[in-house]
Amino acid sequence: MTTHVMINRLTTGVPGLDEVLGGGLPEFSFNLIAGPPGCGKTTLAHQMMFALATPERPALYFTVLGEPPLKMLRYQQQFAFFDSGKVNQSIRFINLSDETAAGDLDVVLAKITAEVQAQSPALVFVDSFRSVVLANQIKGKPNGELQRFVQQLGMLMTSWQATTFLIGEYFNETDANPVFTVADGLIWVRQSVQRNSMVRKMEILKMRGQPTLPGLHTFRIDQQGIHVFAPVGQRLAPPVAEPRGEHLSERLSIGVPALDLMLGGGLPRGYSVLVAGPSGSGKSILAAAFLAEGARQGETGVIAAFEQQPSGSRNKVVADLIAAGSVGIVDSRAPDLSIDEIVLLLIAEIQHLKATRVVIDSLSGFELALAPTFRDDFRESLSRLVTALASTGVTVMMTCELEDRYTDLRFSPYGTAFLTDAIIVQRYIELDSRLRRMMAVVKLRASAHSDEMRLFSIDGDGIHLGETLTDRAGLLGGRPTHQRTERLAR
Repeated sequence: MTTHVMINRLTTGVPGLDEVLGGGLPEFSFNLIAGPPGCGKTTLAHQMMFALATPERPALYFTVLGEPPLKMLRYQQQFAFFDSGKVNQSIRFINLSDETAAGDLDVVLAKITAEVQAQSPALVFVDSFRSVVLANQIKGKPNGELQRFVQQLGMLMTSWQATTFLIGEYFNETDANPVFTVADGLIWVRQSVQRNSMVRKMEILKMRGQPTLPGLHTFRIDQQGIHVFAPVGQRLAPPVAEPRGEHLSERLSIGVPALDLMLGGGLPRGYSVLVAGPSGSGKSILAAAFLAEGARQGETGVIAAFEQQPSGSRNKVVADLIAAGSVGIVDSRAPDLSIDEIVLLLIAEIQHLKATRVVIDSLSGFELALAPTFRDDFRESLSRLVTALASTGVTVMMTCELEDRYTDLRFSPYGTAFLTDAIIVQRYIELDSRLRRMMAVVKLRASAHSDEMRLFSIDGDGIHLGETLTDRAGLLGGRPTHQRTERLAR
């Protein structure tokens, strides 16, 4: 019988990071937090330290910077995670700048050893470890000394049963470095600037003994600290919806009775529907009717607004629903959003309200809300969004603006029409010397639906569907008047 040693995992206190790490931080591990200047290394270390440190599990934070710890703490106090009551109680700061300046790694190691033996910490941080390395190189010491120092430090920390973090400014994770080899965990943080956008990403290059989530994970630094956004579809415990086949017999009213009939009795619960049309054709009004009908049926909803403010006078129906608590709003004005951040905001609001209906208004605004680096493959981002929402079991309506070309029907400017279960197209036609609106259901997966193209009007009570185009004398063979004129001219 094989006995497995169970490794205790510590909760880092950084939202999303435990998921990325594969369940938390292994206790007594020897870790490196690396990346270029200004990417958030020290903030990440402090946030974990303040979350983990207790009187029973104290922390030592060694600073190897030219500036005193007091100056560093001045800026860290701006974050919500900072707890002044823990300073000099559960957390102690020790300046190693004098020992580092000597350029003798044995002196630095002796100082760390003496403090650890005296304090018996459960958590040890060395910031910036890169300064120790540079001091050793300036004094002309061989690289073998650095490797010996790192190995001794790692062995000592493990024997002391301390979870250790070295924080350092490194620019290339492919460099041969003894620290990378000895470390149990390697957390690489980076940032990039595109136009006026700043995007921060994190990668777990190494974490011994547990299955971390692969790839780059975007994160944001705000007043609360760091928030990591685990990639959609790779979460440890994704919400599981019931099989969608069970919902085919359960139809939801979309808020316009005549349109429900065109859909074969309504939209199957759990489906996603794309409403595509040119500017002013009534997409947002249909979305508002969808949410309002849900409220009448006792269902809650969520709207992700990326264009106009739903709480303003431009959409009084949605504003009233929000005020009544029937609809929640995801209306982040934060710049440089990532797809994972948007999905996290949506799912959090869905779970908070136990919502069953979701509106995204619109995909065009959604694309612009993303940081430029995420717009390059918007098709993939949209696929991940639809997949994540489908996993929650909600019914989703997305609006999308199309250029009305009069002579052809288009369903999506992104080539993503196949991602949705249903498509409703709105467009303009020239009829009797007037610009009229028409609507058609062009797709409803696994269900029969009308193929009629019906005129509709909008008034204070919402959308009203009228007769089909073939019922109008202004058409010839189903073609709008301007096409008939072109045909007669030929």
